[in-house]
Amino acid sequence: MKKSVEILGLPIISITEGRELGVSKTLLIDAKNGTVAAITIEDADWYRGVKLIPYESVIAIGDDAVTITNSENILTLDAAGDYETLLDENIRIIDTKAITKSGTIQGKVTELYIGDDGKIEKCEITAPDGTTSDIGTDQISIFGKQVTVIDPNGEKKNDVMPKAEPAPVQAAAPAPEAPKAEEKPAEPKAEAPAPKAEEPKKEEAPKAEEVKPEHKAEPKKEAPKAAPAPKAEPKKEAPKADAAKQAAADKASEERHRRFLLGKKAARDIKMDNGIVIVEAGQDITEEVLQKAKLANKFIELSMNVQ
Repeated sequence: MKKSVEILGLPIISITEGRELGVSKTLLIDAKNGTVAAITIEDADWYRGVKLIPYESVIAIGDDAVTITNSENILTLDAAGDYETLLDENIRIIDTKAITKSGTIQGKVTELYIGDDGKIEKCEITAPDGTTSDIGTDQISIFGKQVTVIDPNGEKKNDVMPKAEPAPVQAAAPAPEAPKAEEKPAEPKAEAPAPKAEEPKKEEAPKAEEVKPEHKAEPKKEAPKAAPAPKAEPKKEAPKADAAKQAAADKASEERHRRFLLGKKAARDIKMDNGIVIVEAGQDITEEVLQKAKLANKFIELSMNVQ
């Protein structure tokens, strides 16, 4: 089991290439399942966009490094479609308010304990008076963006389970008598399904024969008419289609970056080349900030310095 602070800041090492591929930056939380889905990293090409490693691709997390098989385990934002929703939600858990279902604030979540399989095992809660306590995830009902909801009765639900153990003792008593009753009707049960199995075979056969002539008749008439036309036209339209696809892909990528950044806070000051500050560290990233960053060619630098 590792604390989140023991994972972040470690170098990412490829054990097959012998390379250091970057540094672990943040944990991507799957709040619904209570697990760490991926680790985002920062490398020499950080200005090109967010990169992440699926937690299932991590071989081990040691005291000095996170090891993976090779650099192909690292996904760019465009290739991380399965994680796009989690990136948009951006749930960190740490620094959220810990509150019970009855509406009592217990304190603030200050640390996560993560198992080898990526499951969040427990959370450290720091009370307003400075004391700390650990809460198991079986007592947490919701990991939210601003609030973590605690269900203190979580363990009591598990205590009910052993009361159901005497039930199988009663069910075991009639067990020796059951085979006698089953041996007699065994023969008629085997004969009953036999005629039912033959009926669907007869019904399916004509359906297959009717479909065949319809498909055969249509392509024979259309094939010779459509053959001469597409030969010349696609060659002229191909470059236009490729350009349109590329433009659409670029626009979609920019929109994903925009949605990813909105609502987050800048991790450090982002400045224009002439020294004018676009956004200060700790300030919220708004549409106005994004527009300024785009005009100053600082959009990618901004995307790599959020919290």
